[in-house]
Amino acid sequence: MPTLTYLGHSAFSVACTRGTVLIDPFLEGNPRASIKAKEAEADVILVTHGHGDHLGDAISIAKRTGATIVASFELAEYCAKQGAKVIDAHVGGTAHLPLGEAKLFNAVHSSSTDDGAYLGQPVSFVLQADGANIYHAGDTALFGDMGLIGDEFCLDVALLPIGGHYTMGVKDAVRAVKLLRPVLVVPMHYATFPHIHADPLEFKRLVERETRTECEVLRPGQSLEVLGRCEPAEEG
Repeated sequence: MPTLTYLGHSAFSVACTRGTVLIDPFLEGNPRASIKAKEAEADVILVTHGHGDHLGDAISIAKRTGATIVASFELAEYCAKQGAKVIDAHVGGTAHLPLGEAKLFNAVHSSSTDDGAYLGQPVSFVLQADGANIYHAGDTALFGDMGLIGDEFCLDVALLPIGGHYTMGVKDAVRAVKLLRPVLVVPMHYATFPHIHADPLEFKRLVERETRTECEVLRPGQSLEVLGRCEPAEEG
């Protein structure tokens, strides 16, 4: 079973039988990061979009470790020009990896470099590895087609932003849980900066009062085992 570790903000590490996946590894300059970029290990790096608090240290980690970055086409091309190995994919497509599969879905947000260069459509991912299905929403507003993700996959874990201002806040994230119907939800993208202050315990209270989903609030550096309580999904 995979081990999921929260690294702070929206960054996670997923240790699988056949390798390690990093997701949105914003570590340097992240006041909540539990490790430094030079300490991060990866075989695959999933990047939801190009903003600095998500692309973060992906390129430097990929070049140091030999990891492959998986991202939407324009962002992957940008990373490749910086010397990283990449798999370019897009919404609706699935990246086939040595350690599993990552299917790309929509995210309602934007994607650019810090100086404003366009980096394509932001995405979210469903990572399938070791019999578990893990959804990382990236930065997103609530959108109705989250229900289609919940229809296609029985999600063992959903990683959802709750900070508001740039993404959905607590109340919309609870509505997202109702659409996605995961076994477990973990809040992310809150409290890193003043504009995205949110109470994860309030999110947990609402989720567990209004849905059948369990909520686990992880501190940066804290891990949990993803039990794989869902049957592996088939693409329809």
